[in-house]
Amino acid sequence: MAWDFETDPEFQQELDWVSDFVRDEVEPLDLILNDPADKSDEVAMSIVGPLQQQVKNRRLWACHLGPELGGPGYGQVKLALLNEILGRSRWAPTVFGCQAPDSGNAEILAHYGTPEQKERYLAPLLDGQISSCYSMTEPHAGSDPTLFTTRAVRDGDDWVISGEKWFNSNASVASLFIVMVVTDPDVSAYKGMSMFLVPADTPGLEIVRDVEVGIGDHHSSHGYVRYNDVRVPADHLLGEEGGAFGVAQTRLGGGRIHHAMRTLAQVRRAFDMMCERAVSRQTRTGTLGELQITQERIADSWIEMEQFRLLVLRTAWLIDKHKDYRKVRKDISAVKAAMPKVYHDVTLRAMHLHGALGVSNEMPFAAMLLDSEVMALVDGPTEVHQVTLAKELLKTYTPAPGLFPTTHLPAKRDEARRRYAEYLEHAVGNDDPGQR
Repeated sequence: MAWDFETDPEFQQELDWVSDFVRDEVEPLDLILNDPADKSDEVAMSIVGPLQQQVKNRRLWACHLGPELGGPGYGQVKLALLNEILGRSRWAPTVFGCQAPDSGNAEILAHYGTPEQKERYLAPLLDGQISSCYSMTEPHAGSDPTLFTTRAVRDGDDWVISGEKWFNSNASVASLFIVMVVTDPDVSAYKGMSMFLVPADTPGLEIVRDVEVGIGDHHSSHGYVRYNDVRVPADHLLGEEGGAFGVAQTRLGGGRIHHAMRTLAQVRRAFDMMCERAVSRQTRTGTLGELQITQERIADSWIEMEQFRLLVLRTAWLIDKHKDYRKVRKDISAVKAAMPKVYHDVTLRAMHLHGALGVSNEMPFAAMLLDSEVMALVDGPTEVHQVTLAKELLKTYTPAPGLFPTTHLPAKRDEARRRYAEYLEHAVGNDDPGQR
């Protein structure tokens, strides 16, 4: 695979089709339809259904899946290039069958689900018939899952789940919950937590309230959920007992790359609006784009945007190369840590260049700024990924053997002089001119 990340001509034709299709057919849906996860909205589904069929006919449905699940088996670079387009529209992932959290939930069901679980839940999830919820975060624990207290206790042929979960995507419209709970509090959290499948109509599953994340006409709903002695059969365990962390990591690695490229689409949107404003808005002396300060902001934005894009594509390439997310852990953390800052900085410059219009609800910048902060929190806050990145990098270094570091300039200079002196002594003492 080339380092220029140029894709093959056949796939480029598909990307061109996707770009036109998203622009002409999907982006308008953002202006008239509400929640993509609400499969009970018959009007929305009647509009979206034919578009989804076009995608399926094109063999572009659920492209993140491998051939064994009916997907094309694209690598992460191709998926990144595709998601760069899908990120332009809130509805595009749903039209293409790769919306979060359903895509990640489908992936772990495919990897860890039993044949019965796959038949009951995976098939309708892949077909876009139902929505799902990933129920993990707890109010008191923040970004540290080792502090989770929601419990599942074995009772005969059942497990009984008790506790509270916070920021559960799609909770109010989901048909299926995948919940991460403590099953053995006496061992390490990394060995004492398990995943369970909980149908939405299970008695005791209570949605306390919806928590809206973001601003604007189309909020993102994250439910506050309480499990009141929720009883599920033992066969609703997903994967092995105590294996929740392994299951969770399966759904996060590639998803962070897709998320980053979709975010990049929004960064590019802000950049395009900034540039259009620069060449359109007249001042006393010309356009805003003729001012040096505007030019500097545009240049900085383009550099940051393209640097980030290359970091994401390089990380996707490394995943394709190694076939192991653990070997690319630091790179994925770098992507996650860089993403919100690029999004924030480019959006802020675009907002400022639009003046009073930029801070009004006539423009999307206020919502995008808050969204950039959301990106700094979801799937682990920026600080956690910075720590992960630093630790992984420091593993490749060893302590200096002496008082000064091995890069200490005087020491290196003295060593170079010593070796040069040895060379001169050898050369002068050698009578063979060809050896001097």
